[in-house]
Amino acid sequence: MPLRAEGTSRRKAFAGGVLSGVVEPIGAVLTILASRLVIAALPYLLSFAAGAMLYVVVEELMPEVSQGRHSNLGTVFFAVGFSVMMALDVALG
Repeated sequence: MPLRAEGTSRRKAFAGGVLSGVVEPIGAVLTILASRLVIAALPYLLSFAAGAMLYVVVEELMPEVSQGRHSNLGTVFFAVGFSVMMALDVALG
């Protein structure tokens, strides 16, 4: 739809959409095959991915946190608070 809104023909817009999505099944098959090799490290890799997503949410999607002179302070305190919350969850069960 963005390509079509910019004046691209229907065929080219459709082809661009198909080509941008064709890598997803290929990536899914490669991921399934690779997951058997790294099954022990999978929880750590998934937690790293979740942490990266939390960082993106805090740093990029909440602009009020990133404004001002101490722009990283909100992100740091979010990480500290989340870490304390997770430690208490594990410790107190």
